[in-house]
Amino acid sequence: MDAATDLPRLLARAAQERPDAAALVEPASGRRTTWRQLDDEVGAVAQGFARLGLVAGHRVLICVGNRAEFVTSYLGALRARLVAVPVNPRSATGELVRMVADSGARLVIADSVTATSARAAVAGLQDALEGADDELRASTPVPRIAVVAAPALPGEIRYADLATPSQDDPRPAPAAVDPEALAVLLYTSGTSGRPRGAMLSQRSLVCNVEQVAAIEPPFITGEDVVLGVLPLFHVYGLNAVLGQVLRQGARLVLVDEFDPERVLDVIVDEQVTVLPVAPAVFAHWAKVDGLGERLRGVRLVLSGSAPLSPDLVAAFTARTGHPVHQGYGLTEAAPVVTSTLGGSDGGTPAVGPQLKPGSVGRPVPGVELRLADETGARPHNGDPGEIQLRGANLFSGYWPDGAGGPGLDGWYGTGDVGLLDADGDLFLVDRLKELVIVSGFNVYPSEVEEVVVEVDGVAEAAVIGVPDEESGEAVAAYVVPEPGTSLAPAELAAEVREHCASRLARFKQPVAVHVVDRLPHTVTGKVAKGRLRDTARRRTQGLLE
Repeated sequence: MDAATDLPRLLARAAQERPDAAALVEPASGRRTTWRQLDDEVGAVAQGFARLGLVAGHRVLICVGNRAEFVTSYLGALRARLVAVPVNPRSATGELVRMVADSGARLVIADSVTATSARAAVAGLQDALEGADDELRASTPVPRIAVVAAPALPGEIRYADLATPSQDDPRPAPAAVDPEALAVLLYTSGTSGRPRGAMLSQRSLVCNVEQVAAIEPPFITGEDVVLGVLPLFHVYGLNAVLGQVLRQGARLVLVDEFDPERVLDVIVDEQVTVLPVAPAVFAHWAKVDGLGERLRGVRLVLSGSAPLSPDLVAAFTARTGHPVHQGYGLTEAAPVVTSTLGGSDGGTPAVGPQLKPGSVGRPVPGVELRLADETGARPHNGDPGEIQLRGANLFSGYWPDGAGGPGLDGWYGTGDVGLLDADGDLFLVDRLKELVIVSGFNVYPSEVEEVVVEVDGVAEAAVIGVPDEESGEAVAAYVVPEPGTSLAPAELAAEVREHCASRLARFKQPVAVHVVDRLPHTVTGKVAKGRLRDTARRRTQGLLE
């Protein structure tokens, strides 16, 4: 199969080769879209963007859930050589205002769920610009709003009109493709500070799709039915899942919200064969009756976006017979870096019981990976180090000036800490930015978290660093009790301190243990430690008890 130069060409190829095969299925609405229909609508949307006066390089912010209109708006923007800016549909209004303003979006696409927030964000931007100077007002566009599956207010655009082809003014998209042209702007969650827009080019998107397609055995084939429950605004759902579906001409079953029972019904009804999910899904399914029978037709289970507990994997595999293949990736790599399905060395991948507990696999073909210590040298004696990457899939830096991208030698420091074993398999240790330095000694939060969850009555734990006058930083633990535990919060905190004292060096022991009802999580299941640090900061300032 010849490599395509951009994602819309992958769509065009699938439409030519499998015109009447189903491309998208939406169980909630009953809609089924063939590859020919999808290609036609994407072309119509691209034409609609041109009618609005959008030209190559203009940004289109997409605030839509997992539905067909997300796919057509995204691919329509790329076909029209615009820049797609997918954002979390559940973003707060203030977050939307910042992303709309920062990206300079000319158009915001919203659905019936997000239209109110989108309108408030655009109004908020207008209010902010009223007091701004002339130069800022002139350089900051106020976007129009296009509404999907909801009434449009005066001045807004109906998506149905946007997607209606015009015979009078076809305005075909230019044929030439600049592989380095900016295609997608994705705001990363980050570990501190405000999110930054990672700039993904046509080259980076397609390269990572081809890198994953080269894995043996295949991640996705043209005969697969793929569950699309991962949010499409996130790079994992956007390029690792949707990108592969486009590349292989597979079928994507779109599910907008995860409900443990409902999703299992969809898997059975739609005969899903490939199951890419976030780590939190396995905990939700832990107590579901008949899980193995309901997943009987699945051939491949994939987990990404955050480390997955080996115990949880073992329990899932024991109940279902399905090994869980994991990978490591990040927005800046578009996103897949490693996979337990196979590696760049061309060796036989580990499958079934041969999977190494805790491993996220080996680099995918075309991606180089190395570890570096604080001086940039290779770590000694198998010590952990920062994960650094090089490959054509890497991003072009952060919006708007490309700062923070790969160096002149092509290497990019991820800020993640990992270990490589003798076979070249990667094990994630922690985030470099989450490292806690106590009196000059490094403390990896994951190490402390693993000890804390050993305590009976602890369901989940997260560890962060907090300021300390004597040691610079100290360790603080946030603990969620197991449902039904008989221990009072103070008793559970005491149990945690006692257990840590027996298992950890003094400088690694938590100086504070906070028992909370729940931990904040991102949409992909990661603990949002930035929020915990903000809580700790306010507590230090006396704003919290």
